Amino acid sequence: MKLNPIIPFEPISTESVPTSSDWVTQIKWDGVRMLTYFDGHEVRLMNRKQNDRTNQYPELLEIQKYCSATSCIIDGEIIAFDQKRPAFHEVMKRESLRNRQSIELAVSRTPITYMIFDIIMYNDIWLVDKPLFDRQKILEEVIIPYPNLQITQNFTDGNKLFEVMKEHSMEGVISKDLRGTYLIGGKDKRWQKKKIFRDLFAVIGGVTMRNGIVNALLLGLFDNGKFVYIGHAGTGKLSNEDWRNLTELIRPMITVDRPFANEPAREKDAIWIKPEYTVKVQFLEWTSNGTMRHPSIQSLVGVQAKECTIQQIEN
Repeated sequence: MKLNPIIPFEPISTESVPTSSDWVTQIKWDGVRMLTYFDGHEVRLMNRKQNDRTNQYPELLEIQKYCSATSCIIDGEIIAFDQKRPAFHEVMKRESLRNRQSIELAVSRTPITYMIFDIIMYNDIWLVDKPLFDRQKILEEVIIPYPNLQITQNFTDGNKLFEVMKEHSMEGVISKDLRGTYLIGGKDKRWQKKKIFRDLFAVIGGVTMRNGIVNALLLGLFDNGKFVYIGHAGTGKLSNEDWRNLTELIRPMITVDRPFANEPAREKDAIWIKPEYTVKVQFLEWTSNGTMRHPSIQSLVGVQAKECTIQQIEN
């Protein structure tokens, strides 16, 4: 049976962690959502946007070594570590690779772990109408211990887990209703996320430079066709080499026209560029002026600019 890719179920944001005994809470991993499709013959890996990432993670393709199902769709998150913590910029090193030799080298240089948290189809039977409790039992039965993957652990005290995540500067937690079914392409309160830091994908609309090298980015989001300034960031996880590469990358995109519909606070010395290149940025909260407080650049990403909309704030 050919398995067509699906849009996975998504959590909504919450300010309070559910405390009912019908709920469990899991660590929110700072990685890339990835679904594994196995039709009995072929394994494919597809991300949340249904982009094929099968070639990027060859260590996950021998599915018989870690799953006893004759066919399945598994839902999870691929993470990579920066020292002791999962880091989005590390897993992006794997996501961006296309050359076979580079991918083979990256398997050892940037090892990944597949954190599995759900099973959507098992032995040609769809499980989306079964409660999470039953899906997790099936998952425990079919997953075989394997070096590059783990089943995400459930915690009954979500607030305690959230405090632990704060202590370790992790991304946050996701709480899930054990009675809840799986809604393909949906998003509702059956899954609820509470983040320590907020994050989003933003578009570069301008830069500032020091000694001829980009040292800060002016960022924006699209809102009904208008490109709106949301703040500037010069700190984060970009290396010196990343900044140099970005400097060369944006040169052909320089324009005399300010791309933002509103006036940035950091307009002096800004060099405007066409809003096409995107980054993942992490921040603490929104200010009263609609800009990010304490933004930190996590990674350059390949997300299309048109997908970086103001609707991310509502999620």
